[in-house]
Amino acid sequence: MTPLAFFPEIYRGVKYFAISEVQETSDLPCDTGSNLSTIKEEFRYKSVDLSLIPEDWDSKQGKWAANQDAIEARCREARRWLKSRPEAEIVCVSHGGLLHYLTEDWTGSGKFQGKKRPFFYRVMKKLFPNAYGPRYVGTGWENCEFRSYCFVEGDDENASMEETQESRQRRGGTQKPLTKEETTQLKETATNDWVEQGLQVASKV
Repeated sequence: MTPLAFFPEIYRGVKYFAISEVQETSDLPCDTGSNLSTIKEEFRYKSVDLSLIPEDWDSKQGKWAANQDAIEARCREARRWLKSRPEAEIVCVSHGGLLHYLTEDWTGSGKFQGKKRPFFYRVMKKLFPNAYGPRYVGTGWENCEFRSYCFVEGDDENASMEETQESRQRRGGTQKPLTKEETTQLKETATNDWVEQGLQVASKV
């Protein structure tokens, strides 16, 4: 529903696809999608192509599991699909935790770690523990934040992305991209924290 609310271009003929690979990372109730029949009923009068959504997309098992290996695999699949599209510019709407995996950009992933959510959230968490996620924010993406990326030339296997310099400057990030070692360290710190919070399941070694 988010793109339908913010992007009126959808109603002017711009194609809108729902792709299950960019669903949120955790298996919490708040991060688990509705079954396909419910979605089809809800969107039956909207210009949304649901043909890429499989019946088991909301199972949180196998390909859709909430562990790092599964998340990385489906994000790689999503990047390949996005790169294969003929459009010059594509808007991808997803969730903060997932977007770190999708872009392989972990800049700012730790800025909210250890920071408590607002008081109202903590009260609701106590009242409805199964309906609300952990008490800490686990992503470096702000609500409704947007960033711009380009695909790396010659990398069709992984379909890696690089954030544009304009995008980094816009959000106050470093003008120089992180090294591979720095990215790996940030990713390890963030994902370990998410496992502790219950935002994702630890991958089997």
